[in-house]
Amino acid sequence: MMLEVNNLEVYYGAIRALHGVSFQVEKGEIVTLIGANGAGKSTTMRTISGLIRPKAGEVVFQGQRIDNVPAHKIVRLGISHVPEGRMIFPNLTVYENLLMGAYTRQDKGEISASLEMVMERFPRLRERQKQLAGTLSGGEQQMVAMGRGLMSKPQLLILDEPSMGLSPLLVEEIFAIIQDINRQGTTILLVEQNAFMALQVAHRAYVLETGRIVISGSAAEVQSNPQVRSAYLGEVG
Repeated sequence: MMLEVNNLEVYYGAIRALHGVSFQVEKGEIVTLIGANGAGKSTTMRTISGLIRPKAGEVVFQGQRIDNVPAHKIVRLGISHVPEGRMIFPNLTVYENLLMGAYTRQDKGEISASLEMVMERFPRLRERQKQLAGTLSGGEQQMVAMGRGLMSKPQLLILDEPSMGLSPLLVEEIFAIIQDINRQGTTILLVEQNAFMALQVAHRAYVLETGRIVISGSAAEVQSNPQVRSAYLGEVG
């Protein structure tokens, strides 16, 4: 098992955000976590990547417990987190943003090879590599964020709301890229409000409501669940 999240309890002050959240991600999978705003999706991702410390429970990656490991060391272990809202460096160029993703790496030849791989996957970034990232469109900024995440050569890529604010055409493009990244060998944990698209690309899915996992199964099983169809896929009756 690549990632095991066991009985996570997370608080913001006196408010409990996660109530015993547990799930697993196997090597080679795309696993999606869906739910409404405020359900605890981003809190879960931030806890896995070391940005938040849980009050109870554990996070195990490749057999090693990491819930007390600093975030920068978690990156070195092989987890890369592309956060909600992209969080790129607007006053740096596209090229400089991408290089920031490789800060844990030393081999200049391998870094150059990774840069070339990212440019091939996102041709628009090659065209705009000298442009300030803050001047890009929302879709291009998402590509920068994803490309930066790939620059650390992660075994597990965490994507938090990659389609947020994008046009339907760009959403389809981003999800096609997610599938391609997975086919090339990277395991993906996907948090996404666009439940329909997430369930189209995922192997397995978990539904999070008010800090609790309430439904889980294969993506097809979750997509066919009447509660999911009503609450997240816009179907009535």
